[in-house]
Amino acid sequence: MSLTNRQAVTLCLALSVCGLLAVPTNFPGLDGDARLTLAVFVLATCAWIGTPVDDTYVALGAGLALAVTGVVSADTLFGTLGDPTVWLLICAFVLAAAVARSGLAARAAAFLVGGARTVRQLAHLTTAALVVSAFAIPATSGRAALALPVFLALARVLADHRRLVVALALLFPTVILLSAVATLIGAGAHLITVSVLWETTGERIGFPQWLLLGLPLAVVSSHLAAEVVLLTTTRRADRRVPVRVTAADIEEHGGQRVTGPLSSVETRCLGLLASVVALWCSEPLHQVPPALVALIGAVVVTAPVLGTIRLKEALGTIPWSLLLFMAATMAMGVALSDSGAADWLVSGLPGDATVPAWAFLAVVVTVSAAAHLVLQSRSARSSVLVPLVVASAVACGVDPVAAALASTAAAGFCHTLPASAKPVALFADVPDTPTYTPRDLLRLSAVLGPLTAALVLAFALAVWPVLGVAP
Repeated sequence: MSLTNRQAVTLCLALSVCGLLAVPTNFPGLDGDARLTLAVFVLATCAWIGTPVDDTYVALGAGLALAVTGVVSADTLFGTLGDPTVWLLICAFVLAAAVARSGLAARAAAFLVGGARTVRQLAHLTTAALVVSAFAIPATSGRAALALPVFLALARVLADHRRLVVALALLFPTVILLSAVATLIGAGAHLITVSVLWETTGERIGFPQWLLLGLPLAVVSSHLAAEVVLLTTTRRADRRVPVRVTAADIEEHGGQRVTGPLSSVETRCLGLLASVVALWCSEPLHQVPPALVALIGAVVVTAPVLGTIRLKEALGTIPWSLLLFMAATMAMGVALSDSGAADWLVSGLPGDATVPAWAFLAVVVTVSAAAHLVLQSRSARSSVLVPLVVASAVACGVDPVAAALASTAAAGFCHTLPASAKPVALFADVPDTPTYTPRDLLRLSAVLGPLTAALVLAFALAVWPVLGVAP
């Protein structure tokens, strides 16, 4: 069996690191549990990078190895599945299934896009609709799947303008990925970040605080990305084409009813969704945890009389693989923290007197934005980077919350290759519809990558301190 260069390098790195870790005298201060944790962590990272093995399988294997060797207890490993963040995501997917079934998402998109009269208006109204969808649909892959029919309807309406269709094909996954930072449920990586911060520093980031810090960044980065997509994909003449997309057009080409008064199902679903989001945002007032609010909403939306979808059907839409991945990587984060492996990794870093906060954050943002070239899974990137970023931030005197948020936000940029993220891959191959090529992605990334990194750094240094998180 032949190995690719990438796989060969990964294998050599794994064997070398694990061989060195087997000799305790080479690493003073690194005890048995820390050494085992570091070996498992390195092997899991190498497997994610250099092998085609499923990410979840690798994470479960790593968690099992840590439990069998006694680094973490079985209760810790299995207890991660009962973590409130996991339940929050489960219930959010149930709510999302109800929203998709009701047709509210398509109706909302038609309402916004129907007001466009120019190409630029169409791009920014589409962007606004996708940003709003982050509050209703958890995880980027779920939002991409829900947005695809809307894109196909727009593509058929604009079939005579090929470059505009290609621009929209790029716009949808770009905004979906960048706007995920708006909410805690926007990506599984966010919940991993919250869990690592809680286990390492004892600081819990709730839905309202994440919303306060993430929503402004999501809005600014998404609309800047829309301009970048237009400038790199279309010509001036294309942007001058008059646009007229009506709700009836979307209904005709999209296959969903988006005109007429709201049905009783849509009305109930809209009221419930608004109530859940309002309760999430007002957590400091009523002190009801977001996971409990989501569970109440999930029970109501699947109720026999009041509900809009059957519970069995809603549960079938939940990506259990993602939840198992999150649970296993949470256990890895606990092991890194409790065993002292994370502290040992950063023990040689200089103190904050020689590492300014801006320099530390600049490195974190750059590495996190570029990590998608090595680790395609966004959750895997957070599992690898966030524990190290948090430990390094503490050692360098930088606020770990600011560092973890900056790393997670920068990881939202993953547009360089079709395989870099599921939404990018989904919109790169749409049958019978013009879409983008790898060259289009590279041209977009050359501008959007540095812009995204600079924007995240600017928020971490200038905006988040005003909102209570200083570096």
